[in-house]
Amino acid sequence: MSSGRRIVLWRHGQTAWNLERRFQGTTDIPLTTEGLNQARRSARLLAGLKPDAIISSDLIRTRATAAELAELVGLEVTHHEALRETYAGVWQGLTHQEILDQHGEQYAAWRRGEPVRRGGGELETEVADRAAPVVQAAAEKLPDDGILVVVSHGGTIRTTIGKLIGLDPGAWEALGGLSNCCWSVLGDSVRGWRLLEHNAGTLPEPVLGDDD
Repeated sequence: MSSGRRIVLWRHGQTAWNLERRFQGTTDIPLTTEGLNQARRSARLLAGLKPDAIISSDLIRTRATAAELAELVGLEVTHHEALRETYAGVWQGLTHQEILDQHGEQYAAWRRGEPVRRGGGELETEVADRAAPVVQAAAEKLPDDGILVVVSHGGTIRTTIGKLIGLDPGAWEALGGLSNCCWSVLGDSVRGWRLLEHNAGTLPEPVLGDDD
């Protein structure tokens, strides 16, 4: 019996700004030594799935994460600007506490599920509208039981999942965040994509800087 196509959405490893709870967005921050170790450990697990294709955000933290898996499975990584994290304007570079202090009303509105251009940047629906089609197009090239690994960012993964499984945007936050180098899995079904696993990994850790 066919298990159908699957999409593994894998968040990048730890960065220094994750540890500082500093909003990265599209800022190009590298992995820490621990982040690289996380990528290597997770890549060994994901390699066991024998993925057919790997696509990734073009930022350095995702490129480095994707490279660990690509080396193990012998695949080339296709990088896409559309898979970058949410652009958050003046929020980028601020710590969580600084965002609360300087943009508290805007933050509260976002937490309530209102459509908010955080820091003057992108709406979550705009992120999904740029990222989800790239993921869908790559998935459509898979063989019937193929596996696509998408290396991206916490916020982009959440909104992409929400878009692909047909959730109302106001409900996307209910999916929760991903820990560094954890992943979620979507499976193909007669009614479209469905969520099979969320924030999976060997030892899930606290979510640090989800939208980054």
